[in-house]
Amino acid sequence: MTSPASRPGVGPGGSGSSDRVDPSFLALPYRALGEAALERARSLGVSHADFRFERIREEDVVVRDGELDGASESETLGFAVRVVHRGAWGFASGVSLTVDEARRVTEAAVAVAELSSAMTTTDVELAPEPIYDDVVWASAYEIDPFSVARGEKVDVLVDWTERLRRGAAVDHARAFVHHVLENKYYADLAGTRTTQQRVRIMPGFEAMGAGADVVDSMASIAPPAGRGWEYVLAGPHDWDAELEAVPELLAEKLKAPSVEPGRYDLVIHPSNLWLTIHESIGHATELDRALGYEANYAGTSFATLDLLGTLQYGSPIMHVTGDRTIEHGLATIGFDDDGVAGQQWDVVRDGVLVGYQLDRSMAALHPDLHQLDGAPRSNGCSYADSPGHIPIQRMANISLQPDPDPGPGPSTDDLIGQVEDGILIVGDKSWSIDMQRYNFQFTGQRFQRIKGGELVGQVRDVAYQATTTEFWNSLDAVGGRQTWELGGAFNCGKAQPGQVAAVSHGCPTSLFRGVRILNTRQEGGL
Repeated sequence: MTSPASRPGVGPGGSGSSDRVDPSFLALPYRALGEAALERARSLGVSHADFRFERIREEDVVVRDGELDGASESETLGFAVRVVHRGAWGFASGVSLTVDEARRVTEAAVAVAELSSAMTTTDVELAPEPIYDDVVWASAYEIDPFSVARGEKVDVLVDWTERLRRGAAVDHARAFVHHVLENKYYADLAGTRTTQQRVRIMPGFEAMGAGADVVDSMASIAPPAGRGWEYVLAGPHDWDAELEAVPELLAEKLKAPSVEPGRYDLVIHPSNLWLTIHESIGHATELDRALGYEANYAGTSFATLDLLGTLQYGSPIMHVTGDRTIEHGLATIGFDDDGVAGQQWDVVRDGVLVGYQLDRSMAALHPDLHQLDGAPRSNGCSYADSPGHIPIQRMANISLQPDPDPGPGPSTDDLIGQVEDGILIVGDKSWSIDMQRYNFQFTGQRFQRIKGGELVGQVRDVAYQATTTEFWNSLDAVGGRQTWELGGAFNCGKAQPGQVAAVSHGCPTSLFRGVRILNTRQEGGL
């Protein structure tokens, strides 16, 4: 496919206006560098070349007990050239923003490909993709966090810790905000040119205290989001209500009885379930893991390609999608680092494994997995976390869908009402999962016993343990759309050298039957 795209690739997760892009980025010489790099690649006879120019700004502010504990700001700036030559990948990057350096880096990438070709047993091919001619995309946010004075950020966080410390059970309080402004220009020999801006933010707080026999904490369940400073000021998370509630929740937790191990029905809130989705579905359905190509950092996957269309991943009500377009998603993009437009697709439908996450090279190797107009197509899952790293297949926003009823569907209280003997789990904490994404255990922030369809008080020392298929096949009900929330993380790690990516996972409050509960103190020999 070499004709210009009929659509600009701008979905509901962003906008196509160039005035949304930071003018200081637009003033950088990325176009001249890109033209020089691609022209040199063309003259050297490559079959594919792409140029990626990035600027990534990050800021962290941390307050402890009403005092600034630390603040830092960093900027990463540079460019990369990637080629396919003689059937092999070549890659090189640079930081000197001159045309001569762009040509030199291109020559280095071609030299790498020539060396790699002797060790490449299967020629690299890329699935076709429409051309996107000079398209601009910006994520959905209102206030660029870098436009807000650091002192204002400190004032907000100081106020949060002081409000938390009014609680009698709170000995110490910590609050923080981490935000990122990511700008990227991509161009390739086919004619695609995209300019993008993504903003993401991760605010939070934690209250710490000690009971008679335990030291513990209670943290905010607010997720990181593809939003700006408006998230701190106006939500949609209700910061005031949570700041008021957390000290009392911590006090109750410190006095709560230790859980009796056994099998319980679980009502799991999105603030906890997103992480189980990430580890047991998100990583498991990355095609490079399923094929065994990726085994570093977090292993391969039990969900191998031969199981596509037959593996009963979960109960028939389980519907999981991959999505690079959802508004405010951390992995939402206009275009990935292969020049592929963001998309949405099914990963699990009616409980059965039906799809994977792909980049262009894997889509070409497995042409039946995902198509456009009858031709193999990537679903837009290529990403590099800096100009110094080569793009790899990275996770989309992988999400469990709510009850499909067009009405409100079950509320969290409705799901609790269906449980005779169980536990409500809210908030994420620690986790463990094996190298095939199959055997796992997860803990949480707080656990409330359910008896006779009613909440009867907190317990502690809870972890739920299962295999991936056992757990998802115990899914008995999903909440309605009003219970659905986007959770997520800034720090999903993959590959060697390691790369980090931000990703969101949406889900409703969900009901699972007969899940094994461990007592973590007993398991630790305490």
